Amino acid sequence: MTLQWALWGAGVITLGCLSSLPVAAQQVIELEAAPVNSSFDQVLTVADLTDVKPTDWAYQAVQSIVSRYGFMRGEKGLFRGNAPLKRYEFAAAIAEVMQSIAPIASEDDLKTLRQLQGVYGEALGKVRSRLTELEVRETTLSGSQFSTTTKFSGRNDQILTDGTANSKMSLVSRVRLNLDTSFSGRDLLVTQLEAGNGGLDAIALNQQRQGDRLSRAGTIANGGGLDAVSVDPSVRVRKLYYTFPVSKTVQLTIGSAIPPSDFIDRNTFANNSGQNFSSSFFMNNPLIVQNPVERSSGAGVVAQWTASKTVMVRGLLSGAGGNDPQVGLFRDPYQITLEGEYRIPRRSIIVRSQYTNANVSGGSVNAIGLNGEWMISRQAGAFGRLGIAHYSGVRPRNNAELNGTPLTWSVGGILRNFVIPGSKAGFAIGQPFVGVLGNATQTNAEAYFGLLINDRINFSPSLLFVVNPDNQRAPSILQWALRMTFDF
Repeated sequence: MTLQWALWGAGVITLGCLSSLPVAAQQVIELEAAPVNSSFDQVLTVADLTDVKPTDWAYQAVQSIVSRYGFMRGEKGLFRGNAPLKRYEFAAAIAEVMQSIAPIASEDDLKTLRQLQGVYGEALGKVRSRLTELEVRETTLSGSQFSTTTKFSGRNDQILTDGTANSKMSLVSRVRLNLDTSFSGRDLLVTQLEAGNGGLDAIALNQQRQGDRLSRAGTIANGGGLDAVSVDPSVRVRKLYYTFPVSKTVQLTIGSAIPPSDFIDRNTFANNSGQNFSSSFFMNNPLIVQNPVERSSGAGVVAQWTASKTVMVRGLLSGAGGNDPQVGLFRDPYQITLEGEYRIPRRSIIVRSQYTNANVSGGSVNAIGLNGEWMISRQAGAFGRLGIAHYSGVRPRNNAELNGTPLTWSVGGILRNFVIPGSKAGFAIGQPFVGVLGNATQTNAEAYFGLLINDRINFSPSLLFVVNPDNQRAPSILQWALRMTFDF
């Protein structure tokens, strides 16, 4: 019985500290044929164990192991007598005990050890078998996977919303799945799938009634409400392009689905990240990023030249007809955009100047724009966009030809750690299409509060306000929205 008590103590002291660590099966097998890990300290007397007292029920057994065999080890002077012991761990401990005391143990002791090893030998055999199976599966997966550097991610927007203008409470849903693959570490293959529930909000519903020229899916410009509305339930490829370096300072992108907003008119405080404004209008300049081209995600090419640490130049060509050889890239709708970016690091200021030439809705567009952002402090930031364009022969859905020079502008700001640590608040106001369309000018405003529940969930209530929707004299729309964004 003394040896059995000693064996129990040996198993616990040998593996006691392992119970607090993730022990892999391979480590258990290694213990069978090797001495205890060198990170364990030699226990010379039971007094070396600070958590073992003479009043403990197994004190004599622990003392016997130390005094009789002198091989016990502990971690930082701890026995961890109440730590859980797994069958696999105990089997490995028995194997180690046999190896350690064989030269000095009696024949009766060794007989007892062999009996115990036979009982637990089956457990070790199962570990070996499982490891073999895992190795085979790992080899199979490594040989069949598409890329060792493919990253999968996604985002799910669920928005509960209601507002004025005879609307009813609705749920707007959108899911985007991303596959990003790099073959060399410097290139990137981007694939994004998108699907929604086709949901509408109060602003989109009212703009449809007015003519749907400045809605989220507007034929002229994007000046709508929630960005996630009107997403078709059927799955579509929203992004498919490959970016690779041509030289140290130039990179090229080609693809069959290139949304212009992925490359031009970016902004830290007003974008499509799901962490700030939910209004589609505040994500892009509607004159620079042409809505018919953005929604079609057509084929195209993008080039970027990093002239210095502070200067970058981009050129983009994207067109829905690029996927059809009988139509071609330069057929309606398409756009060509040049953008220059200048950074002032010491002031935390970024300025982007832009020019767009496009064919949309049967006419031509030439636009210039300015996009700026300023990180005022760690807690506060501001942004603004300005644009002016010349429209010629553009025909919206009411078939009235549009000719003229519209203007667009928006300004806003954000505050981090607003009231609650980890939160963010923002406000923005602007007019998407001033002049030459309708009998009034639409004005958009949004205030939001965002709270990160954790690294992957963002809860963001917001208020959206639209005056003269779709550039028509009509009742203003006040809308609330509760957005929950899940990143995975």
